[in-house]
Amino acid sequence: MIKRLAACIREYKTPTILTLLFIVGEAVIETFIPFITADMVNKIKYGVEMGTIVRLGLTLVLMACLSLCCGGLAAFTCSKASAGFAKNLRHDIFERVQSYSFENIDRFSSSSLVTRMTTDVTNVQMSFMMLIRTAIRSPLMFIFSITMAYIMGGALATTFVIVVPILIFGLFMVAKNAMPAFRSVFRKYDRLNESIEENVRAMRVVKGFSREEYEKEKFGAASENIRKDFTKAERIVALNTPLMQICVYFNMAFILLVGSKLIITNQGATIDVGQLSAMITYGIQILMSLMMLSMIYVMLTMSAESARRICEVLDEVPSLTSPENAKTELADGSIDFDSVSFKYSEKAEKYALSDIDLHIKSGMTVGILGGTGSSKSTLVQLIPRLYDVTEGSVRVGGVDVREYDLEALREGVAMVLQKNLLFSGTIAENLRWGNKDATDEELVEACRLAQADEFVRSFPDGYNTWIEQGGTNVSGGQKQRLCIARALLKKPKILILDDSTSAVDTKTDMLIREGFRKFIPETTKIIIAQRIASVQDADLIVVLDGGRIAGMGTHDELLKSSEIYREVYTSQTGGKADENR
Repeated sequence: MIKRLAACIREYKTPTILTLLFIVGEAVIETFIPFITADMVNKIKYGVEMGTIVRLGLTLVLMACLSLCCGGLAAFTCSKASAGFAKNLRHDIFERVQSYSFENIDRFSSSSLVTRMTTDVTNVQMSFMMLIRTAIRSPLMFIFSITMAYIMGGALATTFVIVVPILIFGLFMVAKNAMPAFRSVFRKYDRLNESIEENVRAMRVVKGFSREEYEKEKFGAASENIRKDFTKAERIVALNTPLMQICVYFNMAFILLVGSKLIITNQGATIDVGQLSAMITYGIQILMSLMMLSMIYVMLTMSAESARRICEVLDEVPSLTSPENAKTELADGSIDFDSVSFKYSEKAEKYALSDIDLHIKSGMTVGILGGTGSSKSTLVQLIPRLYDVTEGSVRVGGVDVREYDLEALREGVAMVLQKNLLFSGTIAENLRWGNKDATDEELVEACRLAQADEFVRSFPDGYNTWIEQGGTNVSGGQKQRLCIARALLKKPKILILDDSTSAVDTKTDMLIREGFRKFIPETTKIIIAQRIASVQDADLIVVLDGGRIAGMGTHDELLKSSEIYREVYTSQTGGKADENR
């Protein structure tokens, strides 16, 4: 895990190494300052010349300045290294998520991914910053201070043999008891973010059903759970301060009591005033170093859970990858399902699709009908290889989709999904998701084909109209038509509309289909719909039931041969011919 995260340092290795060097310099200088101070105090006591005092004083000032410079430079390089490390870490997580297939994404909730890219990355960043700065400084200060204390105080330094083990044990117990509370917080953060995400996305539903109070209570409960865990952990960690103070004051009292007695009885032969003051300073440095180490331990233990969660995302292997020597060109838009069966995971007991044999010639218009849960969307998601088949094969242009380069395959297949998503930006920017190099004329042509040009031009800013995140400032039907236009700009060999005209009226639906027939006759068009009128003029209609093909044929053939199709047709038209056919 450490090796995986360390790989994210990359171009920030230099400031990381410089931080370590500056910290070593700062620690060495700080431990020598009390030594020189003690020497100056003793010389003042025995009446030394003013020149010597000035020289020692200037030495102390110079060392203090050097220590300040080392500390300041370490802070600068540390902030640069830690911020850069976090930037690379977020980039790697986001890049990895982009490479996921639907199967991989199904393993993580969106709220969990958000928490990992924000809270967890921040925790790991803080730990990295402490590792290259405080976690180096504190052990060095501890070792150097202990060494200098024995040099300066001799046997008097044995006080640390009593105090240090007590403090270490106490700090360890504090950290150990605080950790379970810190670990549980992250799972609760996921639930908190999930509550926020659901509430924001479904704001209209919440207000429509007057469920604001319920959502407040749900959010409050999630927030309260986090507060309880943090409060418990912080109460335990807060014991660090009194424990530290007890040890510091005991150490000071012991050194002052015993040291003063030695000075008086031995008249400075064993230890003098300068050494005594240095011992007090070194004692504080030692105990402060231990307290900082305990805080580092708490932070690292807390961040270990964050690091594990981040590595789960980074180590997740995309289930779909392009093969070696992959094909990069689709010959045409023909599609063949050969004995295809599919289930979403190996552990699943039931197949979503079973025994699918379907052959579509390039340029055909194919309609797919079926009840809720009949796996209509699952069927078409196998074409651009958003999932891999469990059994059998899917061929596009006569080639198994598993032999294509993924990007090339998906460039040749345009999908308009059930959930029509628009991004914050202008209408033109959203449309150019289909083709970033599309001209203004091509944007207009695609919108005319999708019956979107008229309403776009009705906006004051036309194609420069700003779309809010999620397309909340346009209607459902307008959003669908813009998504269709965006897909058309790809000039795909296969166009898949997954119930993508459900929010438009039947006349507009008919005009869109007529436009497809006239202007993209060579493109294979697959239309999933709930309305018979949307597919009844298709070259082939496929009826799905329970993940199996329950019927295939033209509208007239299915009226005679398929009871399911006939029932749907009768329920929608009362047995009369559709007026918009």
